[in-house]
Amino acid sequence: MNITDQKSILETEGDYWNIRIVPHGNILDLNLADVWNYRDLFWLFIKRDFISFYKQTVLGPIWFFIQPVFTTIVYTFIFGNLAGLSTDGLPKPLFYIAGIAWWNYFADCLNKTSTVFRDNSHIFGKVYFPRLIMPLSIVCSNLIKFGIQLGVLFLLTGWYVLKGYQFHLNAIALLFPILILLLALVGLGLGLLVSALTTKYRDLIYLVTFGTQLLMYTTTVVYPLSAVPLKYKNFVAYNPLTPIIETFRYGFTGIGTFSWASLGISALIICLITIAGVIVFNKVERNYIDTV
Repeated sequence: MNITDQKSILETEGDYWNIRIVPHGNILDLNLADVWNYRDLFWLFIKRDFISFYKQTVLGPIWFFIQPVFTTIVYTFIFGNLAGLSTDGLPKPLFYIAGIAWWNYFADCLNKTSTVFRDNSHIFGKVYFPRLIMPLSIVCSNLIKFGIQLGVLFLLTGWYVLKGYQFHLNAIALLFPILILLLALVGLGLGLLVSALTTKYRDLIYLVTFGTQLLMYTTTVVYPLSAVPLKYKNFVAYNPLTPIIETFRYGFTGIGTFSWASLGISALIICLITIAGVIVFNKVERNYIDTV
């Protein structure tokens, strides 16, 4: 059910309400005022998502480090040593972990947001709160894991600096917050789209899991854009995730491909995806509880 919280105090015939819930008037309305009013619940969801990741595990928060480190080792062996893919001259572990950290953040946002309606139908059907809080809390809680993985990346960079490698940090690195915002928006937008559609079409859940793995190979996670053959370069370059990862590598190491035009097109595509996600999410929210 699509509902909006309007703060008003109504008193009729001895009954008392401090909240009136009415349908959304605009499908583009994010109802951010409602999200702010429920900010305590928002932080509670973030804390829950973070803790539930490692609760009842033997190694606990160490899993935040193990996953990117072991993935980097495997990618270095398979793609760097066996396949011999170029890393644009960057040390292989550093090249791969840079792509893995950014890709993991996007994939976590997409995969967890895409099942938000299905996973929380038991809550949505009983208690009112702005539904957008749930996907927003997922995107924000994943930032913690993303930050830890970037910390591993920067520690590795420091180790290579001590070994004598020279990296050319440049002004493009100042785009770092914008890159994170774009990545969060594309994960959120696609997740909202899929989450809304999966209320009717459950097959999409399996398609997303499978498709996310395939999408990684059309993004410059395990190879640089410069190594892509010319006839496929546009296909990879117009993937909105490619300019984000390429810009990060270029800004912090001075090696890689950077283009304002590519980044601008990527930002435009991501804005369209986010708007489409919000529209579909708001529309499906009206009657999804009757569907699930």
